[in-house]
Amino acid sequence: MKGKIYSIISFKRNKKMTFIYLAIAILAEVTATSALKASDEFTKIIPVLIIIAGYGLAFYFMTLVLRTLPIGITYAIWSGLGIVLVTIVGAILYKQIPDTPAIVGMGLIVAGVAVINILSKTVIN
Repeated sequence: MKGKIYSIISFKRNKKMTFIYLAIAILAEVTATSALKASDEFTKIIPVLIIIAGYGLAFYFMTLVLRTLPIGITYAIWSGLGIVLVTIVGAILYKQIPDTPAIVGMGLIVAGVAVINILSKTVIN
């Protein structure tokens, strides 16, 4: 009985950490992608360093997520939320405001990520 309880607690902690790692991977990727424009075609050193560090962190934390989640689900969440967050950053930093069809499309992406997380049996519950 004691071993079973420990397994349940351990699983819940691992599940929580999986999604923390995924959030870190997404934020690091969004940071790196957003710095691409600021790098002025890799001619400005600080944005280039941000790009290298951001993508390095993103891929490292994504590998930690892949210990628990299937690669397809991980990538769907990572890329879907990344698209929306990069668009928000682009609107704020670079004044690249999406039009209505782009916003509707991103809404559909977010809905798809929600469906995966809420209904799919391939995501850990």
